[in-house]
Amino acid sequence: MLEQFVAVMPGTLAPALLVMSLSVMLTVGEGRDKPISSHWRLIGLTVGLIAAITFAGLRASAVINQRTFVNYPVLWCAIIADILTIVVVVFARRITTNWQQHKVFMHIANAVAAIDIALTLFYALPDVILQLTIWVEPGDPIFTSDMLLRALGFALGLAMSIIVAAIFRTMRSTAVRASFTAAVLAVLAILFVRHLTGVMQILQARGFPIGHTGFVALAWSINHNDWMIMAQAFVFLIPAVASVVAGFRMPLTGANEAIGRKHKAFRRRAVASAVWSLVAMIGVTLTLTVGVAATHQTITLSPPEAYSLKDSVATIPFSQVEDGHLHRFEYKAKDGTVMRFIIIRKNGGAYGIGLDACENCGDAGYYEKDGKIICKKCEVAINLATIGFKGGCNPIPFPYKTGHGKITIQTTDLDALSAHFR
Repeated sequence: MLEQFVAVMPGTLAPALLVMSLSVMLTVGEGRDKPISSHWRLIGLTVGLIAAITFAGLRASAVINQRTFVNYPVLWCAIIADILTIVVVVFARRITTNWQQHKVFMHIANAVAAIDIALTLFYALPDVILQLTIWVEPGDPIFTSDMLLRALGFALGLAMSIIVAAIFRTMRSTAVRASFTAAVLAVLAILFVRHLTGVMQILQARGFPIGHTGFVALAWSINHNDWMIMAQAFVFLIPAVASVVAGFRMPLTGANEAIGRKHKAFRRRAVASAVWSLVAMIGVTLTLTVGVAATHQTITLSPPEAYSLKDSVATIPFSQVEDGHLHRFEYKAKDGTVMRFIIIRKNGGAYGIGLDACENCGDAGYYEKDGKIICKKCEVAINLATIGFKGGCNPIPFPYKTGHGKITIQTTDLDALSAHFR
């Protein structure tokens, strides 16, 4: 249950905060006084959710096995939408005030918000939805206590994201407008960074040169993703504090008792919203620290496998590595350096072969998780199709031959690369 909870809550919190934030910033009027475009955000939410469910289904059924083919253009569009949405939020007050006098700007703002919501949901939710596929372990009966616990964890993770967003929304009537706007802008800025990280991760996996500084920034962003999620919640301390300060600045006594009662009610609401917001932030923090730590174990590389080494030739039969999983081998170079190399059968029958090291992260090595090959140091998922090619965080390639049911490697080629393991 805990695994599903800590996987679902972080994946749904950002979309929930985005929907809530734009609802607060762009909502105007009631009934007939509302612009027709106010429904576009709901349409964006619906379209994004349906698209995410469809994409997750295609991935689960292996109809689509290269998600980057879809995510890459989506992320570029999301980045543009994030920037436009930031502009909309900056001018939200002008747009919503007397909006009937400039309806076109109101419609443009709602259209931008709807597009950003749809793209964010489409990118963020498929991995969350795929958690549904592991409610039942292979070979287990469908209805078991473990399945029910996993389902409960999924539901609680989703519910917590919605509740956290709803709690922050209560500050809309007590927070100083500028403070709430600042929090929303921070949420959007962090969302932009996360989308940009996704694009850079795909470019790096494709061998696009991003430079050392770019790679360090990418690795930092990936490794601190949980911190950025927590930051999206903690930025609402700004309106929470502003609400309490505004409430305590209001005089409770005066000639007009009605105003005094109104000020007391405002103060109570401000304090209650701030307290519950703090509780929500603590809940998010505990989920992403204690909860994640409880479900993650230290990654250890799998032990090296045996192979034939004769006359300076390493030989590995196809039958040993044709299962599509990562296979690790060890070799002691002539200079005494202990080296590792990996082999994995790729789609189409080709083999991905390279050192268990890369130019960026050194000899940290790779491990397999959920069908992905991941760099142990920077946690970047390696595109299987690019293993065997130079660039980025890909395993360092070396010459080899295939034929007659086996893979052969000249040890002299390995000796020449021993410096990567010193």
